[in-house]
Amino acid sequence: MTSLKTLIGKEVVIDPDVIEALAASLRGGVFSDGDVEYDEGRVIWNAMVDRKPGLVIRAMGTSDVRNAVNFARDNGLLIAIRSGGHQIAGHAVAEGALLLDLSHMQSVRVDPTAKTVRVEPGASLGDVDTETQAHGLALPMGINSTTGIAGLTLGGGFGWITRKFGMTIDNLLSVDIVTADGELLHASANKNPDLFWAVRGGGGNFGVVTSFEFQLHDVGPEVLAGLIVHPLEDAPELLREFDKIANSSPDELTIWVVMRKAPPLPFLSEDWHGKPVLVFAVCYIGAQEDGGESLKQLRALGNPVADVIGPSPFAGWQTAFDPLLTPGMRNYWKSHDFDSLPDDAVAVLLDAIGSLPDPNCEVFIAHVGGAMARVANEATAYPQRSSHFIMNVHTRWEDASGDDACIGWARQLFDDTAKYSTGSVYVNFMPDDEVERVTGAYGNNMDRLIDVKTQYDPGNLFRLNHNIKPR
Repeated sequence: MTSLKTLIGKEVVIDPDVIEALAASLRGGVFSDGDVEYDEGRVIWNAMVDRKPGLVIRAMGTSDVRNAVNFARDNGLLIAIRSGGHQIAGHAVAEGALLLDLSHMQSVRVDPTAKTVRVEPGASLGDVDTETQAHGLALPMGINSTTGIAGLTLGGGFGWITRKFGMTIDNLLSVDIVTADGELLHASANKNPDLFWAVRGGGGNFGVVTSFEFQLHDVGPEVLAGLIVHPLEDAPELLREFDKIANSSPDELTIWVVMRKAPPLPFLSEDWHGKPVLVFAVCYIGAQEDGGESLKQLRALGNPVADVIGPSPFAGWQTAFDPLLTPGMRNYWKSHDFDSLPDDAVAVLLDAIGSLPDPNCEVFIAHVGGAMARVANEATAYPQRSSHFIMNVHTRWEDASGDDACIGWARQLFDDTAKYSTGSVYVNFMPDDEVERVTGAYGNNMDRLIDVKTQYDPGNLFRLNHNIKPR
C-alpha cells in the first residue's frame, strides 16, 4: 500500500488498484521507492534536499500533467512540481508528497523566421542555447546552463544580455498552463491576460506550465566576454569605480562582480590559487573592435592579476560558471537588492570575505538595468524594475559537517548588510526559510497576485513554492 501526504498534513493510503489505473492513463508512468525512475525524479541540484516523496509521476506530455493534477486535487494530495530541479529552496520535492516530474519534457523548437522558440518545462538553459544559437539567436536567461527554463522564467530570469533585451519574462509571448481544475489554458497578452501577468514572476503558484513561447534576438555567435581578476585588497576602490561604470554603461555591456578564493583557473599562476580575489565577469554584445568606452575604463582599473577578456562563443560563455555550480554539493543562499554600493556596505562585505567558511563559498553582485529598467513595475508580477545591484551570498560545501558554519556565515552577512538594501529580493534566490519575505519580493504587486491566485487556485493546490496564499 502507498501512503501519501494530504494538503492538510495528514497521510492517506492509496489502494494499489487506484495507482494502477493512474499509471494506465499516463505515457510516462508512476514510480515508487525502489524504482530507478523514482530516485531520478527526486534527486535535485541542491544536495541539502534529500526528501522522499510518496510517489513520482513522470510526465511525457500535457495529458500526463493534467491527469496528475486531477489525481492530486481529487484526492486532496500535496503535490510537488519538478522541472529542472535547480531551485535553491528545493520546493521541487517534498517528503511524502506526490511528485510530478517534468524533466523529460525537453522539446525546444525554434522558428528562425519569426525569431521565436517554444520550450517545454524540462528543458535546461543549455538546451535552449544550443538550439537558438544554431540560428544566431538568443534568449535572455541565467548564467548556469544546467538551470531549468521553467523555474527561471516563472521567477523572472536575468543574465548576460538582460540589459540589452530585458528579463526572460519580458520576452515571454505566451504559455500553455494546466490550472488547479485540470484545464489547459493558453495565456498571453490577449488571452487570459491576468494569468499571463501573474506567471511572469509569480512562480509556480498558478498552475503547471507545459509550454513557453519566447521572442528571440540576434546575438553572437561570438561576443566579447571573460574575466578580470584582482587582488581582494584592492576591492574598496574597484567597487567604488564599478558602481559608477555599471550605472553609466551602454545596454550592450554587463559587468558582474564575484568575490571568493581563487579556484585553480588555468590562466592564474599557482601562487594565486586559493587566495581571496575580486573578479569582474564581463559580457559585451556590441561591436567587438573596441568593446566600448565603459569596458576600456573597467580594464584600466587597478593592477589585475589576469585579464582574459576576448572573443568567445556566446553559448560557451553561457557555460563559463558551470564548473563552480555542479550538482551534488550542499548550497544555501541569501540575497539583497541594493540601489548603490556605499563604502560602509563594501566594508561589511569585505570583512565577511576575509572569513569565508569554505573555499567554495562566494558573494556575487549582479548589476541589472537597461532594457529591464524601462519596464513599468506593475507590468509583470516581478516588481523591481529600477537599475540596481543584486547580491547573492552563495555558500557551497561538500558535507553536512559544514552546515552550521556555512549557513551561519551567510545569515550573518545577510543581517549585516540589510540596512543598506532596498528590502526587495529576487524570488529565485530565496531559500526555503524565508516565508516572511514573499510579500517584500512582490511589493505593490502582491494584492493583484493574491487576486489571481484566488481565481485560478482557490484551494492552494500549488503551495510547494514561495507561496502566495489565496484569499
